[in-house]
Amino acid sequence: MHNRYIKYFLFLLLTTDLFLSAIFLKNGHTDTEKIFSLPVISKTAGTPKYIALTFDDGPSRKYTPILLDGLKERGVHATFFLMGKNIEGEEDIVKRMSEEGHLIGNHSYEHIQLTKAGAKAVCEAVEHTQEQIEAITGKRPEYIRPPYGDWNEELEEEIGMTPVLWSLDSLDWKLKDTGKIIHQVLKDVKDGDIILLHDIFPSSVEAALELIDILQKEGYVFVTADELLIE
Repeated sequence: MHNRYIKYFLFLLLTTDLFLSAIFLKNGHTDTEKIFSLPVISKTAGTPKYIALTFDDGPSRKYTPILLDGLKERGVHATFFLMGKNIEGEEDIVKRMSEEGHLIGNHSYEHIQLTKAGAKAVCEAVEHTQEQIEAITGKRPEYIRPPYGDWNEELEEEIGMTPVLWSLDSLDWKLKDTGKIIHQVLKDVKDGDIILLHDIFPSSVEAALELIDILQKEGYVFVTADELLIE
C-alpha cells in the first residue's frame, strides 16, 4: 500500500513537470527561474520614517520668522518650546506658529534648572508662561520641555504636564556652525527621533532647513513631537 502511494506521487510529479515544460516551450521560455521569479520587496521598502524637529528658547524676532518661512515653504510642521520671558513683545510670532499648525509647548519662564528652583517657584513660572501662550493662541499647552532636561517625578505631579525631552541633540547651541550641526544630526539620526534645536541662532535655522531637504529625500517624514509620543 505504501509503495503504491509513492508510485502515484511520482506519477503526478512527472505529469506536472511534462505539462509545465510543454507550456514553457510553447511560449518560447527556456529559463524556469525567470518564469517563477518575482521582484523581491523589502518589508521596509516605502515605509516612512518619522522624526520631529523641536526648537527651544524662542521666539526670536530675528530668526524665528525665517524658520517659519522655510517650514511653510517645505510643508513641514515643527514643535516650539517657548520661554516666557522671550514671548513678551513677540506675540505675533507665537500667533503665527499656532495658525500655521506648529505645536507649541512650555519651556518655563527662564532658562534655569527647575529641580533646584523649588516647586512653588517653578509652578508659578510655568503657569505664567502657560497663561501667556493661551492668551495668544487660545490653547493651553499640554507639553513642557524643562530647561537642560532637568525634571523629576515631584515636578511632574505638581505641574501636571507631559515632559518632552529629546533623543538626538544637534549640539547647535555649542557648535554654532551650519555644516557641523548638519553632520552631528545626520551621523546619528534614525526613525522616531526627537531632535533638539534652537531657533535663536542663525546657524541652527539654516541647518534645520537644510536637514529637512536632505532627510525628506531619504524618506523621512517630519511630524510634531506629540505625534511621536502618541505612537
